[in-house]
Amino acid sequence: MTTIEVDGRRIEVPSGFSVKEALEKLGYNITLHPSDKGLFMPCQVGGCWACALKIDGEARPACTAQVQEGMRIRTAAPMGTPRRMVAGFMGHKTGGVGTPWWLESGLGFIEAVCFTSGCNLCCPQCQNWRYAFMDAGELLTPEEAAERMNETKKQCGVERIAISGGECTLNRPWLISFIRLLREQNPIARIHVDTNGTILTEDYIDQLVGAGMTDIGIDLKALRISTFMEITGLLDEGLATKYLQTAWEAVKYLHDSHPQVFLGIGIPFNEELISISEIQEMAERIVSIDPWIQVCVLDYRPEFRRSDLVRPSHWKMLEVHYILRDCGLQSVVCQTERGKIGPAGRLLG
Repeated sequence: MTTIEVDGRRIEVPSGFSVKEALEKLGYNITLHPSDKGLFMPCQVGGCWACALKIDGEARPACTAQVQEGMRIRTAAPMGTPRRMVAGFMGHKTGGVGTPWWLESGLGFIEAVCFTSGCNLCCPQCQNWRYAFMDAGELLTPEEAAERMNETKKQCGVERIAISGGECTLNRPWLISFIRLLREQNPIARIHVDTNGTILTEDYIDQLVGAGMTDIGIDLKALRISTFMEITGLLDEGLATKYLQTAWEAVKYLHDSHPQVFLGIGIPFNEELISISEIQEMAERIVSIDPWIQVCVLDYRPEFRRSDLVRPSHWKMLEVHYILRDCGLQSVVCQTERGKIGPAGRLLG
């Protein structure tokens, strides 16, 4: 056993525990959705730093820090400047779910992008798993990340900035500060957030827009809970329901309350993961909000733990494109092995 001090109490916990595990054993409520009361610890890999606590006087992520004899932990101590792991500052030629389709010309960079580490989902076929499940990158403050992004933007010669992941929304103080700095330093730039939308409450959305976000892509994984759990790897139906409902409600709220923000929706497609009929139902629900919302259908390829998947063919994605158009969607983009099919049914770029 290992003796630690938590909020002034000396406690014995099993050796080898993480600080998160020790806090759970001591009865602290660890939450995975910010609307729940407790300590928010969403990624479990030390990437997002949303769970950072004062440990022996220094900020450290509770999900990966291991208990040590005499360790002092403070769960409510002020944390100072937020930090998180960030990687992949680069030019992006194809954009993301929240990039207007008409910008893709194939002639150069569309955006300067960075990728934040850590994710609150456990998708076995994650298409960007190196950022989602590893603490990839450097531990950066918002100021340090803004400096890196400004250098990348200048090198790429663009006025669009994209923040992706992993899941970039997990560390809210960090993201709000980062976007605010980018806006102050780049008054005319479009600032684009790509997210799974699962923790985007209305007040969080208002903060993002107030900080300077102008474009957003929300990756809606499914319509049915069973499909959502299959795609995301979640085992807790209650949590999955809350995540899925939050994402759909975020789309509606953004459309109704922030019409100046460009909104794109991503839908994953692979017949091993989601049926054509469910995608049709998703399209019909989106049409009921606004048929002109940009919808990007992503052809999920074999990745991570799903090497058995077969990437949908170009012709299958073209079929999906016309099925969604027949549902009433007016701005459908389909990702394919040959490039993106635009709303008119032709390849972009």
